[in-house]
Amino acid sequence: MINYLIAGITLGFIAGISPGPLLVLVITETIKYNRKEGIKIALVPLISDLPIVLFSVFVVYKLSNSDILLGIISFLGAAFLLFLALENICVKSIIVDSNNDGSKTYRKGVIANFLSPHPYLFWMLVGAPISIKAYNQSPVAAVLFIMGFYIFIVGTKIGVAIISEKSKNILSSKSYIVIVKVLGFILLLFAIILIKDGFKFFGIF
Repeated sequence: MINYLIAGITLGFIAGISPGPLLVLVITETIKYNRKEGIKIALVPLISDLPIVLFSVFVVYKLSNSDILLGIISFLGAAFLLFLALENICVKSIIVDSNNDGSKTYRKGVIANFLSPHPYLFWMLVGAPISIKAYNQSPVAAVLFIMGFYIFIVGTKIGVAIISEKSKNILSSKSYIVIVKVLGFILLLFAIILIKDGFKFFGIF
C-alpha cells in the first residue's frame, strides 16, 4: 500500500510545482496582495477537483471490465505524462504578470482550474486508473493515493505562495528550473509504468 502513497505524494508534488495556470495565479495573487490570497488559490483543488475525480473514477470503473479499453486508457495516460514531462524538461521560465486586474481571488482560482484541461486529463487517464488499481488491492491504498496527492499538490502550492511573497522571480530562478526539469524525468518513469500496464492489458507481457 505504501507504494500508492508514494505515487500520490510524488504526482501531487510534481503537479503542485509544475508550471500551469493555477500556479501562476497563486504567485500573481501573492505578489499583488499577500500570501493569504495566494494560499486561497492553492486550496482551490480541494473543492473544484471533487466532481472531476468522482466522474473520472466512475467512468473508468465502468470500463474496468474491458482489458482492451483499460489498455487504451493506459497508453493515453502515458502519452499525457510524456507531454507533461517534455513540458517540464523544456521549461525555461514563466513570466508572471502581476498587473492583471483581479476580482475575487477564490472565484478566479476555481475558474482557472475548471478551464485548464490538465485536471480532467490527469484524473481520466492517470489518477482514476491508479485509484481503481489501488482499490482492487485495498480500499486503504486508494485513500492513501488520493490523500497523498492532494496533501502535496495543495501543500506545494502553499509553499510557493510563501516563497513568492519574499521572491517575486521564483519562476525564473535557476533552482526552480532545475527542480522542474528533474521532475520532468520522474514523469517519464510514470509514463513507462503506464506503458507497461497497457501492454499487460493487451496480453503482450
